[in-house]
Amino acid sequence: AIENKKLFILDHHDYLIPYLRRINSSTTKTYATRTIFFLKDDGTLAPLAIELSKPHSQGDEHGPVSEVYVPAYEGVEAYIWLLAKAYVVVNDSCYHQIVSHWLNTHAVVEPFVIATNRQLSVVHPVYKLLFPHYRDTMNINSLARKSLVNADGIIEKTFLWSRYSMEMSSVIYKDWSLVDQALPNDLIKRGVAVADPSAPHGVKLVIEDYPYASDGLEIWDAIKSWVEEYVAFYYKSDEALQKDPELQAWWKELVQVGHGDLKDKPWWPKMQSRGDLVAVSTTLIWIASALHAAVNFGQYPYGGLILNRPTISRRFMPVEGSAEYAALAKNPEKEFLRTITGKKETLIDLTVIEILSRHASDEIYLGERDGGDHWTSDAGPLEAFKRFGKKLAEIEEKLVKKNNDETLRNRTGPAKMPYTLLYPSSEEGLTFRGIPNSISI
Repeated sequence: AIENKKLFILDHHDYLIPYLRRINSSTTKTYATRTIFFLKDDGTLAPLAIELSKPHSQGDEHGPVSEVYVPAYEGVEAYIWLLAKAYVVVNDSCYHQIVSHWLNTHAVVEPFVIATNRQLSVVHPVYKLLFPHYRDTMNINSLARKSLVNADGIIEKTFLWSRYSMEMSSVIYKDWSLVDQALPNDLIKRGVAVADPSAPHGVKLVIEDYPYASDGLEIWDAIKSWVEEYVAFYYKSDEALQKDPELQAWWKELVQVGHGDLKDKPWWPKMQSRGDLVAVSTTLIWIASALHAAVNFGQYPYGGLILNRPTISRRFMPVEGSAEYAALAKNPEKEFLRTITGKKETLIDLTVIEILSRHASDEIYLGERDGGDHWTSDAGPLEAFKRFGKKLAEIEEKLVKKNNDETLRNRTGPAKMPYTLLYPSSEEGLTFRGIPNSISI
């Protein structure tokens, strides 16, 4: 199974273990988790086992104490399995909100916004390329720091990581790499794709019916093609780019000041070639538009039922022979609800994610520009941008057809909710689709 790339792991273990003793000293009670999945012949993933780990009662030097749970479908064992899955989902909910969403989109883009406005003239071609993807980002991040990710804010009160949320995201940021945020690189690093120059997007998916990956690669290629045309128009050679003082000052500030904690990492592009600028700009636009859309606008559609995406666990797994185990056997639904997010926290969670999952009436989507064609007087970039918009419309039509293909079972799942998060267009409101240009909510 391993040789045939049939086994996958959802790993919420090593980063969480150092904090578990402190997290569990409060009213929350949880585990670090590892979940093993098997890729079936029909292209879907089935969970094989869940490992729940917690610190050793006699000290960390003894290593974590772990229990492994396997699927069960009858009796109290079925509810034990349900609880095991709930602990996994709680970890996944926290990681999604604090790392995948806040850190990997909102936070990492902020240095780009600042460096661009400090170092590039408003008439500089790179400023014009990137500026639409910064719209309202600083504003929404400021609001988040006042009420969401601040001390005693909504995240700390309603998510398992609590007061350690920002500290943990900062620790995880130490392993962040801009190069790894490029979608093909991300998929390869996570083991869900392999490099294949003969494949349409340069990678071959290990899980062929992986909606985020397959749809995302279409969007990624469209962004990259647009950026390549744009960069080639303004920089006729690598030497021209090297001798652009504004661009070099922008890159220096971004790396050495904006992402200063990581300034000595060897993976940073040197910004000495047009290829470097294309790679950086494509990745930035991807993060600010499609990646943020994928991790943000599905929050309420997927998590609006707290049973689907609990954010807190309040009790440990019942041990056979205990009063808690007997209570689970007698009234499993009541005991399950006593374990996951409480009523007050649920109300706050759902209110927030409903707001976050909505598009504003004045949203500007990928392939659109505020002010129409007046952003540049150069015909070449204008025509290239129109081709970009047309390509995105074609991709959307292609994705609609995929969602109507019943052989692609992961596109709808048991809940019959088609994967529409990477449809480029949307209307105002809670639509479960649409890729805005920027991180504006």
